[in-house]
Amino acid sequence: MGAQPLTVALLGCGTVGTEVVRLLATQAEDLAARVGAPIELAGIGVRDAAAERGAAVPTALLTEDLDGLVARPEVDVVVELMGGIEPARRLILAALARGASVVTANKALLAEHGAELYEAADNAGVDLYYEASVAGAIPLLRPLRESLAGDTVNRVLGIVNGTTNFVLTRMDEGGATFAQALAEAQALGYAESDPTADVEGYDAAAKAAILAGLAFHTRVTLADVHREGISSVQPQDVANARSMGHVIKLLAICERTPDGRGVSVRVHPAMLPRTHPLAGVREAYNAVFVESEAAGQLMFYGRGAGGAPTASAVLGDLVAVGRNRLSGGRGPRESAYADLAVRPPDEAVTRYYIGLDVADRTGVLATVAQVFAAHDVSIETLRQDGRGADAALVIVTHRAVEAALAGVVAELQSMDVVRAVASVMRVEGG
Repeated sequence: MGAQPLTVALLGCGTVGTEVVRLLATQAEDLAARVGAPIELAGIGVRDAAAERGAAVPTALLTEDLDGLVARPEVDVVVELMGGIEPARRLILAALARGASVVTANKALLAEHGAELYEAADNAGVDLYYEASVAGAIPLLRPLRESLAGDTVNRVLGIVNGTTNFVLTRMDEGGATFAQALAEAQALGYAESDPTADVEGYDAAAKAAILAGLAFHTRVTLADVHREGISSVQPQDVANARSMGHVIKLLAICERTPDGRGVSVRVHPAMLPRTHPLAGVREAYNAVFVESEAAGQLMFYGRGAGGAPTASAVLGDLVAVGRNRLSGGRGPRESAYADLAVRPPDEAVTRYYIGLDVADRTGVLATVAQVFAAHDVSIETLRQDGRGADAALVIVTHRAVEAALAGVVAELQSMDVVRAVASVMRVEGG
């Protein structure tokens, strides 16, 4: 007699959910062989059962009673693809309390309430898997959580938002403005009609919190992540980066502090040398660069979003959870033993690019240089371009503390000879 089916409830049936349903049907035999038991879809919870979803979704399985679906005693695994905080949080907690394992792609929920979800899974003795929450189909979280469990990760540097990478690629390669590149991304379906979560860095910040927690065995929430978006990136910044042999990317940066007792987690646009492996990541692709003590430098690259890639990660988790339930085992639990302090952003140390509009007269360069020296920020390179009575200065510093650079900028803004601090950007990856 064959093994009892693994019974699954799906919450949410948008682009990713529809693809999960399709793959469960078309790959049923292979999935059953990999799990050791057939996978049976018990129901699909949606907000509007009457909405058109295509032939891949059996209408008989649709229900608007999500609480009732989660409460069904025969459901072994709940797959949550709704997104957002509520009602996803409530439904997942109810599933875990009842003894169902959970697979989710909900990065926002994990970044804000991950500790609560882990605790609920531990109390019930079930699995919580979420590979699809960061970087789509790219196998990234499992290597951090399992493959590198015997190593010490020092830094994670990643492009984890496809929309912003597409926009910055168009600005770099085609000379587009931010507004022009964003409009193209929206027309191609890479950006939402309201792109705030992407272009202002909220999406990447949630993913950075998840990555940092796994990499450093420390609880990190969305509130711990310093966040800046790309809406202020100007074509002149892109041109200056190009002239320096750099390219601008929105980076998620998670790193140990030099003393080893803390972590810094931040998301912001930064200039990368074109020789860096991440510099060549174009269009809507994602890539994450991991630096560890024993394994050295590792890079994970691929499609970071979309129905099929994200569904691939969801099904990978579903297979893992199914195997665990069949064998009576469990997957990895939360590892937060290190409990490192999350340092404030003004303690971060990196290099900086500063663009200044100044009066073009004798002594200005020396005056500006004195400001940097007074705050213990060393200048690496300086370039001046004349513009009639004014001039543009492009300055790149050596590594400096963020608080010191902030002091430099504040003093420069108060000077009569400085018309404007046109741009300030970090320089990473050197």
